[in-house]
Amino acid sequence: MTARAFISGCASKTFSEEEKRFFSANRPWGLILFKRNIDNPGQVRELTRAFREVVGRADAPVLIDQEGGRVQRLSAPHWPDFPSAEKLAGMADGEAAAELGARLIANELVGLGINVDCLPVADLRFPGAHDVIGDRAYGSTPADVAKLARAAAEGLLAAGVLPVVKHIPGHGRAMADSHLELPKVSVPRAELERTDFEPFRLLSDLPIAMTAHVIYEAFDPKLPATISPVVVRDVIRTHIGFDGLLMTDDVSMKALSGGIGVNTGLAFAAGCDLTLHCNGKMDEMRAVAENSPLLDGKAAERAKKALDRIAGGAKPFDVAEAWSRFSAMVGTA
Repeated sequence: MTARAFISGCASKTFSEEEKRFFSANRPWGLILFKRNIDNPGQVRELTRAFREVVGRADAPVLIDQEGGRVQRLSAPHWPDFPSAEKLAGMADGEAAAELGARLIANELVGLGINVDCLPVADLRFPGAHDVIGDRAYGSTPADVAKLARAAAEGLLAAGVLPVVKHIPGHGRAMADSHLELPKVSVPRAELERTDFEPFRLLSDLPIAMTAHVIYEAFDPKLPATISPVVVRDVIRTHIGFDGLLMTDDVSMKALSGGIGVNTGLAFAAGCDLTLHCNGKMDEMRAVAENSPLLDGKAAERAKKALDRIAGGAKPFDVAEAWSRFSAMVGTA
């Protein structure tokens, strides 16, 4: 059964009959979960099971933002807290800590039926920029950020969880929070390529990337990356060289104006493979579905290639030993 090229949220901790009918009729490629959708492990397992049953695909992706630090949808009392990217980077062996931490995050996810984590953040941290990235960044040097981001991605993949690198081609320099308004970056092309874009170039082989709702005036003075054919073609696909599955950041964020359906259509016209819609509002979900094509052609090939990366499941892993080792790393940071 062919999926439609969007990822949807849902309103609560169980599906309403209306949501079930919507998912069955429109067959989104994936589901994304937020705190409003989460109570306890049994409830989350049932929600992920129900989604796959209603869309008729046993491998249908279920996504979450479980970074650690400020951004973790699974939290106490049922799940452990994980350090921020900044704290991991400050540990004696940050690369090993990032990989092991992601491996332990993924261990929590797979037990819930979640197989995609919107991690790692490969944005750079810039002094004076808006704190929407802040301590979610692994640092301010492209090579260092790419090294730790790759370690986190490898930790997820080892557990059978797909990583989503974000926010391509770089959100760190933005002076505004794209959840609330549209950031504009006026830095020259050469500087962007040397700094902001470089971690993503070094990570261009990862299976999935999420776009940034940011205007890069050196390339397109009017449209943010998510809906800019110039940025998708010339920066993401060509300069960065990313040929994996390209998904938007949430099309309901305030950075995008013009309406949910319009923004969805513009994202596909720009060259994105999937749109992401998060808030669970049914009228918006319908508009996204109506403006999302079936997942076919090159986009379908990219989606299959991504899912093939986790088809073998998790590698052997001693969870107790790993927690002991990771706790020692965190305690000495």
